Parts: sequence; structure tokens; C-alpha cells
Amino acid sequence: MKKITIISLLAILITIPMMGKSQSKPPASIPWYTVEKATAMNTKKHKKILIDVYTSWCSWCKKMDAETFSDPTVAAYMNEHFYAVKLNAEEKLPIKFEDKYYLNPSPDQMRSVHELAAEMLQGRMGYPSYVFLDGKNQQITVSQGYNNAKAFLIILKYIAEDKYKKMSLAEYQKKPAN
Repeated sequence: MKKITIISLLAILITIPMMGKSQSKPPASIPWYTVEKATAMNTKKHKKILIDVYTSWCSWCKKMDAETFSDPTVAAYMNEHFYAVKLNAEEKLPIKFEDKYYLNPSPDQMRSVHELAAEMLQGRMGYPSYVFLDGKNQQITVSQGYNNAKAFLIILKYIAEDKYKKMSLAEYQKKPAN
């Protein structure tokens, strides 16, 4: 009788921590890479690259992180189709991209813009901004401003499915069943 009681008690103790836990996969999160890491990965397995150009003081950038990039659907889609990069537009350290080193010309000065961010955004410094590169690290386009998850997913699909080669984003957004 004691054996049955002990075995029953052990079974209960083992199953209690499992109660309430779903057997489904946890929500996807985005692994963020440096420019150097993403471009290196892209030489081995070609994917498009999304570069989130942000600053530490940008409230819309923080909202994008908290709401859009944390959305499970957006995260899963990005993970499947893109290497995701975070690029602080005011980065202090040099960054190597396509065999060239880019610097922040005044790293000790407040709001000094890094050369790579300025080049990728073609001098149109607004945050947040998203630079899309193809599988060969060539720039496709730049999108600027906050987007909710639904709107950003449309942009992601437009780029990932190569629709940008055939139509404008505005035309794509008018098509049913995005």
C-alpha cells in the first residue's frame, strides 16, 4: 500500500509543473544580428536582409519593437524570409559592410550619425527606418516610419515575394488577399 501511495504521490508531483503549459510552440521572436553577421550568413544561405535603423531616443522605434516586432506573425514571417539587423544610427564603433569600413565621424558628439546609416538612408534621416537588401546585399528600398503589425506584414510580403520588381507598394496594397 505504501508503494502505491508513494508512486501516486510521485506521479502527481511530476505532472503538477506540466499543468497549464501548452504543447504548442512558444511565440516566435526575432534573432537580431549585426550588419557583419547578417551579411556573412547571407553568403552561405541567401535571404533578404531587413535593417532596422533606429536611435536610442526614438519613441516610435521603441513602439515598433514593443508592438510590431514582438507580434508572433511578424516575427515568424521575418525569421523565415529575412536576416534581421538592428543598426543604431548613432553607433559609435566602426562597421564593416561590403569590404568597406564605416565610421561615426563624431562619436563623442550627441546625435552624430554613423556613415553607414546615412549612406543606407541616402541622407534622409528619419527613425525608425527599414532598409531592405536582396540576397546579394544590394539595396532594394527604404521604408520609413512606424507601422503596426498588419501594415508591416504587407511591406514584408511585398519585399519577400519580389512584388517590388513588378509593381509599386501602393499598387500591391490595393490588391485583395495580401
